[in-house]
Amino acid sequence: MRREAQNILLLLVGGALLKITFDGTYLRYVKPGMAPWLIGAGAVAVVLAAVAIVTDIRGRGATTDHDHRTRSTWLLLLPVLAIFLVAPPALGADAVNRSGPRTVAGPVADGTAKVPFAPLPPGDPVRLKLDEVVTRAGWDSAGTLDGRVVELTGFVVHSASRKPYLTRIVMGCCAADTFPVHALLAGDRLPAWRDDQWLTVTGTVVPNTATKANGYTPALRIRSVREVPAPPDVYEY
Repeated sequence: MRREAQNILLLLVGGALLKITFDGTYLRYVKPGMAPWLIGAGAVAVVLAAVAIVTDIRGRGATTDHDHRTRSTWLLLLPVLAIFLVAPPALGADAVNRSGPRTVAGPVADGTAKVPFAPLPPGDPVRLKLDEVVTRAGWDSAGTLDGRVVELTGFVVHSASRKPYLTRIVMGCCAADTFPVHALLAGDRLPAWRDDQWLTVTGTVVPNTATKANGYTPALRIRSVREVPAPPDVYEY
């Protein structure tokens, strides 16, 4: 690969990192805390490429060709083109249906005992993350969800039996380290929501519905529901 091509490729890689960070697309792939690192890496790549290009224009850069074994370097163009032309979407219902079963970790090391959780803040409905509701429903010995109206936001996923679940995907460090959490939507004459439809739901968690047999998935009896657009950051942490 010629030096000029290397510089252009480095410029594109740095520009791609900056683009996905500033437009928020990076939240589809990594946690928000990675933004400063992405900006730094992208800026360094752009500056290095710019310096090398200016140096070459002034006639002080090397212009010799490398042998053909460096052709694999062009593979770096593939993720760059994917970012600029067809940015991969965030994980959704299809990824949930393809993922293997996984339960929310218990509050103790062996995952066998329930413990009392801290009380919820006063006032109903109380806005919570779905991950927190699932964890409390499965492992809270104090019953802090009993009788409380919660407000949750997530997207719809249908099971093989066509039961609707409110779902969020929890991210550990990046999109490769994620797992879904669910709450079964229970109520009379539920609308026929489509997969990946985002909803904000208020309701009460049906006691004792999150068990080991169902992967600690609680049932949420709906009081109200409204369709909402997907949030800028679709994951929970």
